Amino acid sequence: MSKDEQTLHAAGEAVYRLSAAVIRGIVQPTRISLTSASTLSAVSLGGPQRVTELAALQGVSQPSMTVVVSALEQAGLVERAPDPTDGRAVLVSATAAGERFLADRRQVMAEQIAALARRLPEEDAAALVAAVPALVQLRELQERATQSAGSATPAPKLK
Repeated sequence: MSKDEQTLHAAGEAVYRLSAAVIRGIVQPTRISLTSASTLSAVSLGGPQRVTELAALQGVSQPSMTVVVSALEQAGLVERAPDPTDGRAVLVSATAAGERFLADRRQVMAEQIAALARRLPEEDAAALVAAVPALVQLRELQERATQSAGSATPAPKLK
């Protein structure tokens, strides 16, 4: 691995560890599991999806995903509707409350990261601000990759 590759790997690991720590530490009145939050995000970003597609995406069994979707539905964050292409199947989609939940969650996480960034030395804070366009582009690349892969390819499990 070249020095540039090692540096990119170290940057990737730092961003991953930061995001994982913030996600684990988030405090909200309505706590939901990481799988539930990820599932809600998947239907918010990707539109209505079948339970089997969500299970593959999250790397869990279909019965486990049914439990997750049922809990999200009871919380008013998702709803089920018949699949217009297959009357035997249902599609899961985010409700307006689910979209608000995700927006609030993003806001809380962004504020937690900003609070940490305020504690950085000035030059490190400036470097972080300078990296924002690259971070936004990385997020967009990831979203496009996820959308183009569809639900046929589950996301790799992260440690």
